[in-house]
Parts: sequence; structure tokens; C-alpha cells
Amino acid sequence: MGGRLRLRSATRCIVAAVLCGLIVLSNPILDRTAQAQQSAAPKGSNTGPRPDLRAITERMNANTLTLVTGNPSFIFTAYGNDLAAVLNDGDELRILPVTSQGAVQNVRDVRFLRGIDLGFTVSNILGHFRRTGELGDLEERLVYIMKISNDEIHLVTRSYVTNLQQLRGRKVNFNSKGSGTQMTARDIFTSLNIEVEEVNLGPADAFAKLANGEIAATVLTSSKPAAAIAPLKASEGYRLLPVPYAKPLRDDYLPSTLTHEDYPDLIAKGETVDTIAASSVLFAYNWPKNSDRYRRVDKFVKALFAKFTELQKPPRNPHWREANLAATVPGWKRFGGAEELLASYREQTVAGMREQFDQFIARRSGKVPTSEPERNQLFNEFLRWRQQPTSR
Repeated sequence: MGGRLRLRSATRCIVAAVLCGLIVLSNPILDRTAQAQQSAAPKGSNTGPRPDLRAITERMNANTLTLVTGNPSFIFTAYGNDLAAVLNDGDELRILPVTSQGAVQNVRDVRFLRGIDLGFTVSNILGHFRRTGELGDLEERLVYIMKISNDEIHLVTRSYVTNLQQLRGRKVNFNSKGSGTQMTARDIFTSLNIEVEEVNLGPADAFAKLANGEIAATVLTSSKPAAAIAPLKASEGYRLLPVPYAKPLRDDYLPSTLTHEDYPDLIAKGETVDTIAASSVLFAYNWPKNSDRYRRVDKFVKALFAKFTELQKPPRNPHWREANLAATVPGWKRFGGAEELLASYREQTVAGMREQFDQFIARRSGKVPTSEPERNQLFNEFLRWRQQPTSR
């Protein structure tokens, strides 16, 4: 009898041990760092220092920023890849570009989506959401870091169409639904009071239907020269139509011009086509200054300013060469860290010019200003003189 009891007790212990083991093995909430430390241990050896995997985890997460770009073929994707290539610094700073639906969705993602730090969009889309209020008070929620380039509006039609009014009541492609081009095209035709029938096609399908007469025109938004338009030829019946810089469009667009050098097969030598453009913008959420997310964006901005000249060299996208870190986006706030860096650069520049001015005063003959107000007045005149093109 005693032997049976001991056997039963031993059996219960074995079963309990097995069950405990199964519970542990099947537990999905094991600590990631503990798992990593177990897998990192050298097989067959217990010697040597183990890496601090928890510290690596913290450092990587603290210094990685997620950047929403666009469709793989869009220029925003090229910009994002360039930033990652130039600024990535191991675990100390990492830019993680993410494919997205483009400029319109990027505004929503940066505004609402957890884990998204930065994004690319176009200035007129920011203006649209500010006017409608559908995303709340964006002027307080979003800040821009820099303007990159101007994206021209290309309105492609057939040679028999010579002005926008001739498109009234006809089919015009506004690009894919939800795209920035769709929003831009609606802006233009609504502001000019020209009612057309909207269709939504990608560029390749649009050009095919334009060629066979199924649609009358197609709109494309891109920095010039646009790769999708470059193959088109005036000799095959295509035309770039002027888009007027009308008053209702002036808050969100800039005047621009397309030339023969931009599209030699579409625009004759010596001729130009007037159009409008919006600005490509790199922007972020307006985090509180003392927050970790602000610190992360600020670290990115410091690296961007320090290595900006590297972005302007081949093989990076040539539009970086047009970019100016000090360029403004009217009506929007700049990220605080970027504004502070620019203020510091301005002070250094003015200090350098003040030194040149003092040397100039020391060498000049005639009356030398003695009072501080006189010197300041003359220095301001000196700055204005430097800004005139004829002074260089």
C-alpha cells in the first residue's frame, strides 16, 4: 500500500512538472530582452561578456524616426531614401522611410497615427485641411522643418485645345482618388469656375485615353521636368496648357513657368507655358518641447542641418540642390529646433559681416561715425547694400 502511494505521489509530481513546463513554453508574454539574452549566449561556452541587450533596445527605439513618404515611384520616396542614406548613424540615429498613400494621407498620418514622426506633403494640401477644419486646428498641431522644392502643375491635353475654357463639360483626369493631384485639380477647376467631368486614372492609363480621345486632358503634379511627361511630343498632338495664377489660388500656390529646356519635345524654342506650383514640405507633429518625441525630431533636425550639403551632391535627387533651409512656408510655423538653428546661423553671419564692416570703417577716409547710433545706421545701410544684386 505504501509503495502505491509513493508511486502515485511521484506520478503527480512528474505530471505537475510537465504541465508547468508546458505553461512556461506556451506563454506568449515572455520578455523580449530575456529571450534575446538567451539566444545570444554562445553555444557550448559560458565565458565572455554578454551584450546589454536591454540598453541596445532602448537606444534603438529612442533614436529611430519613422517617415511617411509615398508610392514607390513618387519623388517623396526618393527624398526619404536620400535622408536615410545620408543621416543614418547606426543605433545613434536611424530614419525609417515607410511607403504610404502620398501627400494627403501623410498629413493624416502625422496628425493622428502613433509612431509616425515625420512626413512629406505639399503646401496646398496643408492649406486645404486648414480651410476645411476636418483635421482640427492644424496650425497648432503641425510644424514644417523645411521646404524642399516646387511641384509644378502640368495640364496635358491635345493640340486642338488652346485654353482651359474649352475643357468645360469634358472628361479630365484628376489622377487617383485620394491623391494630392486630385485635390489640386479640384482646387484649380473650382477656383476658375470651370465644371468638368472628373475621372481617376494613373498617368500611363490617362495618356493612353488622352491619345485615343476618351478624355480631353490630364493633370499631373511634379517637379519639372516630370519623367512621365518627358516622352510626350508636340508632333504627336500633345500640348501643355497654361494654368493662370488666379487670385483664388494665390494663398496656396506660386507662379511658375515651363520652358523648352524642361520639355524640348513639347515646347518650342523661345516659348514658355505659364503655370502654378505648390511647395514640397517636410513636416512633423508639434510635440511639447520637453517631450521625448520633440527630442527625437530635434536630433534629426540637427543632423539634417549638419549634413545638408551631402544631400545636395550626387547621387542624391537633384531637387535637393534647389532646397534652401531658410525658405519659409507662408502661414505655417517652423519646428522650434530648426528655427533656433537658423537664428544662430543668422547671428553668426551678421557677426561676420559686422567684422567686415568694422574693417571697412577703419580703412575709409573722411568722416568716421563716432556714436553707436551713427554706426548702427551705417551698418544697416551696409546690409541693405549687400542684398542688392549689383553689389556682388
